[in-house]
Amino acid sequence: MFEAILGLIRSHDTVIIHRHHKPDGDAMGSQIGMKHLIKENFPEKTVYAVGDDPRFFGFMDDSVMDEIPDSAYEGALAIILDCGSSSLISDSRYTLAAETARIDHHIFCETIAGTEVIDTSFESCCGMIAQFAVESGLRLNPLAAKSLYTGIVTDSGRFRYDGTTSRTHNLVAHLLQQDFDTNQVFRNLYADSYESKKLKAQFILKVNFTKNNVAYIYTTREEFAALGADLFTVSRGMVNTMADIRGVDIWVNFTEAEQGVLCEIRSAAYNINPIAVKYGGGGHSKASGATVADRETAMAMLADLDALKEELA
Repeated sequence: MFEAILGLIRSHDTVIIHRHHKPDGDAMGSQIGMKHLIKENFPEKTVYAVGDDPRFFGFMDDSVMDEIPDSAYEGALAIILDCGSSSLISDSRYTLAAETARIDHHIFCETIAGTEVIDTSFESCCGMIAQFAVESGLRLNPLAAKSLYTGIVTDSGRFRYDGTTSRTHNLVAHLLQQDFDTNQVFRNLYADSYESKKLKAQFILKVNFTKNNVAYIYTTREEFAALGADLFTVSRGMVNTMADIRGVDIWVNFTEAEQGVLCEIRSAAYNINPIAVKYGGGGHSKASGATVADRETAMAMLADLDALKEELA
């Protein structure tokens, strides 16, 4: 599956790795993991990882992004990871590279790179990079393995989500042959500050339900400003405060922002991706998002989610 990607890496002296902006654990894990997988097996190559601030995932080893000039892309290979849309790629200079490649597990929306490997059956892009290492006979080192493990843990929901299969566990077993501390990974991922706990409590008290038990939270711009938290925390960071409520199979977090209303949609049972796509978004079958123009459009999306639950229940 990855022969063409391996061939491109072999044929370029410089490899520059991109991922989506506002990265999650899978974006950072796949980027760092790929960087150190290449460095371990091709030490003569120059490898960069570029993009915006890793934010919460700044605890990961080697998470400080490389700052490089435009000239670094001359004759280089740019690899885009964990990104389904060109508009979401952090650092648009990938277009300056001599050749481009993409490895991704999101539902296909558009062609981004000259060579692409897309497989939605994987729970994470990190799982795909681990599979790439196995299939290609590449050596892992502890940092590459730890990074990939972190991304698999986060995108599989600690091995709970549907995408988790025997393949997931076999790949994790392969990663765990390297010497790294899994307890440190979990402590960094799931330890919460008291302020974060208080914020989540506020959001729990804001949960509403449609007639078919779709849970939702709506945060206005005024409420958002009063919270004193960043947009990522309030939008994506709070959506799963509604997860695991008994009887709730679909939930959505609406957040008003300068660019519109951010809609983070999740489900434990149904494919909600077509609704996200209808409103200009995308993602996975059970975890998608979109940005819509106003509250009226957000409520239309909510009505569609409610109708989906009624139809499929």
